[in-house]
Amino acid sequence: MPPWRRTGLMVLACAVCLTGCATLGERESAASRAALRFERSVRQADWPRACAALAPQTRQELTESAKAPCAKALAEEKLPHAGALRGSEVYGQQAQVVLTTDTLFLSSFPTGWLITAAGCEPRSQQPYQCQVKGG
Repeated sequence: MPPWRRTGLMVLACAVCLTGCATLGERESAASRAALRFERSVRQADWPRACAALAPQTRQELTESAKAPCAKALAEEKLPHAGALRGSEVYGQQAQVVLTTDTLFLSSFPTGWLITAAGCEPRSQQPYQCQVKGG
């Protein structure tokens, strides 16, 4: 194998390890930061930034059901001001972040953690009921 090819493979292997080997704590922290950024955008009525934090399928579902652009549709949802971080859990590419008055669900994308559901409340022996969610 030519030396340049061996070096290229080593660089690729290192890059994969650095991007895919984050600890569980690091992944939970990253998901929590994404959820708190989204919550801050909602609290400040920065709807374009809040829309940018939504997963593509969630954004599409929101705009199609409201028959309005994301910023207008999200503002009309009147999501709760979620408050402080209470905890987070990561399960593979999915995360659940619990804030004082809201629970958010996220998925990991190449660009980072994005919101798949917000305005979620637990229900007894049933899935969460979420105001904003993807299909």
